[in-house]
Amino acid sequence: MKVLVTGATGNVGRIVVDQLARQGVSVRALTRNPSAARFPEGVEVFGGDLGDPASLPLDGVERMYLFPVPGTAEAIVARAVEAGVRRIVTLSSGAVTFGHDTTYHLPIEQAVEASGLQWTHVRPGEFAINKLWLWGPSIRAEGVVRDPNPDLAWFPTHERDIAEVALAALTEDGHAGRAYDVNGPEQITYRDQVKAIAEAIGREIGFEEVSRERARELYLAQGGFAAANADFLLGYESYDGADQEKSDPEWADQDWTISTAEPVTGRARTFAEWARDHADDFR
Repeated sequence: MKVLVTGATGNVGRIVVDQLARQGVSVRALTRNPSAARFPEGVEVFGGDLGDPASLPLDGVERMYLFPVPGTAEAIVARAVEAGVRRIVTLSSGAVTFGHDTTYHLPIEQAVEASGLQWTHVRPGEFAINKLWLWGPSIRAEGVVRDPNPDLAWFPTHERDIAEVALAALTEDGHAGRAYDVNGPEQITYRDQVKAIAEAIGREIGFEEVSRERARELYLAQGGFAAANADFLLGYESYDGADQEKSDPEWADQDWTISTAEPVTGRARTFAEWARDHADDFR
C-alpha cells in the first residue's frame, strides 16, 4: 500500500507522514518546498502544489490524504480516479457540520464523494495550535496575553487527535462513508487556556483584556497567522467571508455535546496535555 500525503509539512500532515512511516507504510509526501522538508527515513518526498493538479505524483498510489485547497478539488479527484487511487481521506472542517462553511471545505467534500472512491472526511474544530501562533509571541516576549474575550470558551483540539483519526481512516477498514467531527474533550475559556499554558511552562502569564479594536491592531502588527486571520477570529468576518457584527457568536456560549477522537482512536487529549506538549514552543 502506498499513501500520498498532501500538505505534508502542515500541522496535521507532518504527523500523518510520521505515523505512517512508523507503521511501515510506503509514504509519498507532497510539499511545495521539498528541500526544506524533514521527514523520517524512507519517505518519498515530492515537490508539488495542490493548485496544480498535474504536479501530484499519483502513480502507484492507492490511498490519499487530501489537504484542503479550494478551486482544484474536482481536477485532483479526477486525476486520482484515473491513477487508480481507491481511498481519499479529506482534512475538512467542523464548520461544515454546523453549516457555516459552504464555499471552502464543503465543495471539496462533495467532489470526493462524487468520485465513487472510498472516502472519509475528518472535520476538526478549533485547532489548539492556533493559540501558539496567536499568543506565543507576546508570551515569549512579555509573559502576557491580550484578548477581548477572556471568558469565551470552546473545545480546542490537539493536532495529534486530528492526525490519528486521519491515520485510522487511511489504514483501517470500517471508516468509508463517514464524516468525523474531532474536537477537544473539554469546553475551556481563554482565561483557563492561558492558565494551562502557564502551568506547562512553569511561568506566570498575565491576561490583559483589551477592546476588539485594540486586539485587531495587535494581530495585524504581529503578522503571520494572527494578521491573516484577525478579522475572522475577532468576529469582523464570518467563515465564508461575509461581514458580521458580533464578536461572540451565540453558538459559542451554549452547552454542547461535542464529538472527539475517542470513538475512533480510543482517546482525546485535553488542552492541558496540548500545552505540555508545546511548552518549549512558548518558552
